[in-house]
Amino acid sequence: MPTPQVEAFLEMMAVERDASPHTLSAYARDLADAEAWLTDAGGLMTAGQEAVEAWFADLSRRGLSAATAARRRSAVRQFYRFALGEGWRGDDPSRRLNAPKQGRNLPKTLSRDAIAALLTAASAADTMAGLRLVALVEMAYASGLRVSELLGLKVEAVRRDPAYLIVRGKGGKERLAPLNPAAREAIKAWLCARDAARKPGAPDSAWLFPSHGKTGHLTPRRFAQLLDQAAVLAGIDPNRVSPHVLRHAFATHLLEGGADLRVVQTLLGHADIATTQIYTHVATDRLAQVVHSKHPLARDE
Repeated sequence: MPTPQVEAFLEMMAVERDASPHTLSAYARDLADAEAWLTDAGGLMTAGQEAVEAWFADLSRRGLSAATAARRRSAVRQFYRFALGEGWRGDDPSRRLNAPKQGRNLPKTLSRDAIAALLTAASAADTMAGLRLVALVEMAYASGLRVSELLGLKVEAVRRDPAYLIVRGKGGKERLAPLNPAAREAIKAWLCARDAARKPGAPDSAWLFPSHGKTGHLTPRRFAQLLDQAAVLAGIDPNRVSPHVLRHAFATHLLEGGADLRVVQTLLGHADIATTQIYTHVATDRLAQVVHSKHPLARDE
C-alpha cells in the first residue's frame, strides 16, 4: 500500500494536473520502488540526499533502460517538490539527480505497401471481426490517434460521418484528428455490422468498439493481438507491427509527403515539437534509401 504522502501526491497529479490513469499507475510503481529501496534510510520521507542518489545509481545496475530510469527520476523529483511545498520536508534530496543519457531510438514504422498488405489481410475474413479490424487500422493510420484515444471513442462521435474527430488527448487537451475517405467508409461498414448484430431491444454500448471486458471496450492488448494475426497473414514480421506503429506510419508518411513539421505536431498532439522531430530522421533515412536505390548516378554499375 502506498504511504499517505504518496497517495496525496497521486491525488494531486490526478486532480490538479489531469494525469492519465496510465501515468498515475506508472508513478505509483516508481515511487513504490524507491520507497522499498530506501527502507533502511527510513523511506522517501526521511531518506537523505546520499541515499536517494544511491537508489538512482542502482537503477542502471539493475539493467533498467534510460527511459525507465528517467521516468522514475521524474516521479521522485516531482514527489519531493510536492513534499517540500506541503511542508513535509525542509529539503529536496533529489535535486542533484541528473537525467540519464538516452540514445535516439528511432520509432518503428511501416511502408505504404506494408499498410496496404495489412489492410488486405484484415479484410480477408468477411466477418464482424474483419470489419472491425479494418476500421481500427484505417482510423489509426488516417488520424494518428493514440491507441487509448482510438479505443476510447464513443460511437456517437462517428454517427454523422465526420471528416474530423475531436479528441481529448494527454493533459486533457483537445485536438482535431482527420478521417480520410477510406477510414470513413470502413467506419460505415463497421457501424452497419455492429448495429445489425445488436439484439432487438438490447441497449446499445456507448463505445465504438465495445467488448465484454471490464472496460466495456476493446483493450490495447487485444488490438495488438489482432494486428499480430493480420501481420502473419500479410507476410509481415509481427514484431514490426503494433497499434503505436500505425501512429508512427501516419506521421512518417505525412513528412515524406512534404507536410510541415508543425502541422504534424498538432495532429499528433505533441506538446513539444522535439518529440515530433524524431520522425524527420525516419523520413530522411527512407528518402535517402530511395535516392540511393533509384537515382542512376547513385547506383553501382
